[in-house]
This record gives sequence, C-alpha cells and structure tokens, in this order.
Amino acid sequence: MSVLLIRHGLTKGNLERRYVGCRTDEPLCEEGRRRLEGRKYPPAARVMASPMARCLETARLLYPALEPVTVPDFRECDFGAFENRNYEELQDSGAYRSWLASGGEMPFPGGESRRTFAARCVAAFDALRLFDQPGDTALVVHGGTIMAILEAYARPKGRYFDFQVTCGAGYVLRRDGTYTALP
Repeated sequence: MSVLLIRHGLTKGNLERRYVGCRTDEPLCEEGRRRLEGRKYPPAARVMASPMARCLETARLLYPALEPVTVPDFRECDFGAFENRNYEELQDSGAYRSWLASGGEMPFPGGESRRTFAARCVAAFDALRLFDQPGDTALVVHGGTIMAILEAYARPKGRYFDFQVTCGAGYVLRRDGTYTALP
C-alpha cells in the first residue's frame, strides 16, 4: 500500500506568491484547472483531502469517481497576520523580517508555528492508519502538509523544506518510508 501525497492545483494567490493559508478559502484559478487536466495520476482506492476549496476541487478533478473524505487537520497553516499577503507587501514589516530571520521557525504573528502545524498534520495522518487500509490512498492537501508528513516518515530522512512541491505535483510514500516523486 502507498499514500499518494498530491498538492492542490494552482490558485490566484499562488500565482501572486501570497501566503494562502487556512483563512483564505480560494478555488483553483483557470490556469490551475488547465494544468491538472492533462496530467495522469496513479489510481487510488480512496481520496482524502483538506477541507479547503482548492484541495476539494483538485480531488474531484483528479478522482471524479471518488468522493473525497475531508480531514480537517490537513488544512493549511494559519499564517496569521501574513495571511493573503506577499513578500512585496510584507518586506518592510519588522515582524516579517524577524520571522524570515528565524528560518520560518517562529510562529506567524497571530497564527501557528511550523512546528505546531506539522504536529497537527502528522497526528491526523497517524490517526488515519492509511497503511493498514487495502489499496492506495490519495491525499490531496497543501504543500506544507506534504512537507510535514514526509519530514516525519520519509526514508532517507530529510528536513521539512527538503520536500517542497509545486502545485499539482507530489510524492508516493510507501509503508517502509521510501518515496518517489509522482510522474
């Protein structure tokens, strides 16, 4: 059994390089839908997704015969005061510069820390016991959710930011922790 970790398709906020977290529930943009249309994804026995519109829309496009089961704790990080803003809008902010200087480890002002976010995602993944289920499971989630799960389980081990993934891309994670990029 494998778990397919798929990042949602492209949104307007992604195009504008915004911090689009759990407070901004935007759908895919037209370009995002178009990019997903031609791609082939491995078959799955079930599909689970973050409750955010961009993930549910992606799941339904990729696996139209399967109704996605939502997993609330797979939602994106709470970016707090940085939500729906981009570097150009934040670059003069002392709070933003401090957050950057921390390597992304400080909590977002009024939001989550990377560590808290990752713990939430990994706890949700653990609770599902997906490797005990028959057949492969597709998880359509956020880039950060994928990074958190792979940081915890991938072999060889890697750090959170080693597992960054573009919209519509992802990984296949096997029970033994080995993983490969989706074709």
